[in-house]
Amino acid sequence: MYGHVWVVLGLLAAHPTWGAIALPLLARLYVRQKNLASIAPKHRPAFRTKLELAVELVRWAKVWLGFLGKPVWVVADGAYARAALLKPLIGLGVVVVSRLRKDAALWAVPVARTGRRAPAEVRGEPGVAGEAGGTDARVDDRDVRVVRQADREEVQDVRGAIRVVLVDEPRGWVAFFCTDPTATVADILGCVSARFSRETAFRACKSVVGAGQQQVRFVWANVGSFHLCLWAFTMTEAWAWCRGEKALVGHRLASPWDDEPRRPSHADKRRAWRRELPGDEIRAALHPGASEREIRAAAERLLNLAA
Repeated sequence: MYGHVWVVLGLLAAHPTWGAIALPLLARLYVRQKNLASIAPKHRPAFRTKLELAVELVRWAKVWLGFLGKPVWVVADGAYARAALLKPLIGLGVVVVSRLRKDAALWAVPVARTGRRAPAEVRGEPGVAGEAGGTDARVDDRDVRVVRQADREEVQDVRGAIRVVLVDEPRGWVAFFCTDPTATVADILGCVSARFSRETAFRACKSVVGAGQQQVRFVWANVGSFHLCLWAFTMTEAWAWCRGEKALVGHRLASPWDDEPRRPSHADKRRAWRRELPGDEIRAALHPGASEREIRAAAERLLNLAA
C-alpha cells in the first residue's frame, strides 16, 4: 500500500478535554488514469478525479448526517478549493471552508443596476473588497492576527458570495474562505485549526495502527485493509471518549520519571483497550465455580497473546 493516494472523509469531533479529534469514516482510492491499464480488468476501478471522489464521500455523509437535522460543514485544504468540488457541495447546501491560492481571482460582488441588463460576464471590480485595518481573533488558545476580512467576494468560476479572511502568518499572509458569507472569523479559523487533527489521525493510523504495512495483491484487498485500519482508529477513539486521562495513561509504572500530565495519545488509548480486553477475559474465567477446563483455556489464550 506504500505510495497509494487516498481521499479520506473524517468527522471532526470536539472532545471537551482533548480538543478536536478527527475520526476517519470512509475513504476512496485514487488511481491515476495512466496507471489503470496496468490493473487487470476484473479488478480495475473506474477513473475518477480526487475532487469527484471527495464529492461522492460528502454526498454519503450528507445523507447520514441529514438525520440529525444539523448543517453540514466541510473543511479541506487548498487542493480542493476548485469549482469541481465547490459547485456540487454548494448545490447540496453544504458549507465549505478552505484556503485560497495566492493568485486566486476574486471579484467584488457587482452593485445592482437598473435599466438594460449587463452581459453575464460583467462582474464587480477585481481585488479584495473588505475592511481596511486588522482585527484580533483567538482560536484554540492561540492569538491570530486577521489583517483583513472581506464581507462579500466572488471567486472566479464559482458564482456566489464567499467570506474571505486574510491571516498574517510568520511566513506571509494566508487567505481562508467560507462559502457562507455570514460566517464569523472564529467560525472559519476554528474549522481551519481543527482540520490539522486530521494529520495527527493519519500519522497514528500509519505508525500505531499499521496502515500501509499490509501486503496484499489486489486493489479491493488494499481498499478493505485500509478501511479496517481507519475503523480500528475510530473505534479506539470512541471507546476512550468517556474515559479519563488516568485510566488511559496510568499504566506508566515502568517509567516513574514520566509523570507529567498530557493529552493521551492514540497509542495510549490503544494500549489501555488491549489491557482491558484480557482483563475482562480473566475475570470471566475466574468466576465462582469455574472449572479447571475453563481456567486452562483462558491461560492458553493469554499465553498466546503474550507470545
